[in-house]
Amino acid sequence: MNTLTISATASVSAGAGRRAWRRLAANRLALLGLLLIAVALLASVFAPWLAPYDPNAATPMLRNGPPGTDGHWLGLDAQGRDILSRLLWGGRPALLASIVPVAISVLLALAAGLLAGFYRNRWSALIMRVIDVLFAFPMVLLAIGLATALGPGGWAVGLTIVFSATPYLTRVVYAGVRAERDKDYVEAARACGATSADLLLREILPNVVSAAVVYGTTLVGGMIVFQAGLSFLGLGTQPPHADWGRMVSEGAQVLVLGAAHVATLPALVIVTVALSFNWLGNGLRDVLDPRD
Repeated sequence: MNTLTISATASVSAGAGRRAWRRLAANRLALLGLLLIAVALLASVFAPWLAPYDPNAATPMLRNGPPGTDGHWLGLDAQGRDILSRLLWGGRPALLASIVPVAISVLLALAAGLLAGFYRNRWSALIMRVIDVLFAFPMVLLAIGLATALGPGGWAVGLTIVFSATPYLTRVVYAGVRAERDKDYVEAARACGATSADLLLREILPNVVSAAVVYGTTLVGGMIVFQAGLSFLGLGTQPPHADWGRMVSEGAQVLVLGAAHVATLPALVIVTVALSFNWLGNGLRDVLDPRD
């Protein structure tokens, strides 16, 4: 009987997975976003093997060379470094400093939002007041403060994104828990003797986690732009290491010299990857919508 139950459950899960994939595949923008994200991640992971040149090796006589210059497909920057190689390597800090902090924020938000939304006591009120305080910190000022305390680099950017993203995600989870906690299925489970932990983890969590995942996926796109902005200001990855935002900053200094590709190419990559996460998030919202 247990074997039959497990098999039936696995069959239902597989069927639900196939239906979810078909719905996601039907959304062309979401599918395109997923494909572009996969390409960006793979290109960053395999940058040591894909990059045609050392990203920090300079050829001064070819500075600001246009795309196609002597085998440099995307041209060279103001110091004569291969732009394609730097784009491949620059994806590592850009994606790492955006995806990982948002993932941490989702976990923190799920914990804080579940506790604050389920219980009706002073501790839940205290959690939400702390979240309100975090809302009061402007992201750029927080980044500057952390960069001053920790020094500019990935740690400051990552902590800034965690502090900035967690309040928004917590609000999403909190609102979902408040909407679910008094519904009939929760009351039925409580009447059957379910503990508070069972209600939170088995009944309510599955119904609010999708909203956090969808919002977090969309938020990654904004955080990629934010991370690039911090690098543009000199608070992110430090030279000579490649970073998309710093590449835009360095390219902006040579726009007057007619080398528009130096800043335009990394800017296009930033916008494309950020939009891809937004497209995927919108697609996941339609797939995971419990009302459908």
